Amino acid sequence: MGKQASLSANPAPLGLLGFGSTTILLNLANAGIIEMSTMILAMGVFYGGIAQMIAGIMEFKNGKGFGAVAFLSYGSFWLTLVGLLVFPKLGWMNGPSSASMAAYFIVWGIITLGFLFMTIKSKASFLVFLTLVILFFLLAAGELTGNAALKIFTGYEGIICGALAVYDALGQMINEFYGRTILPL
Repeated sequence: MGKQASLSANPAPLGLLGFGSTTILLNLANAGIIEMSTMILAMGVFYGGIAQMIAGIMEFKNGKGFGAVAFLSYGSFWLTLVGLLVFPKLGWMNGPSSASMAAYFIVWGIITLGFLFMTIKSKASFLVFLTLVILFFLLAAGELTGNAALKIFTGYEGIICGALAVYDALGQMINEFYGRTILPL
């Protein structure tokens, strides 16, 4: 039997939009521009978490291991982050200490550094992962030092990271729609 053409759409823009928009919103709060609210938590669960998980499963179906593991990983990141914030409010154990949160961010920084090396062929994706590596280590430093100015700076860096992910997503969609490069990736 011959190989059939895939009728699946590219799920990467969904995953990137889920990641990027949620990252922007959380970091608007980290930068002190908006308040931390259920809006951010809901985005973290449904768009940052579940939508990225769906994109990851679709990437598996399309035979794209990197996209599958990345989107499933960062979807899980958003779900665990919301859990870390919400579970203590529900009385499910104490909240994590600053040292615990720093360890959490360092682990995610190391994972992201590994992913970074697989994005070198795409400038847009490379910039997303580079700024995400920086973001995770800045978040860890903010937890360890308690420095309010560093936390605000980190929020602005996170907004840039999220905006780059949104650009990557929209660039992929626009370029596919027009059948040529409109937004360089």
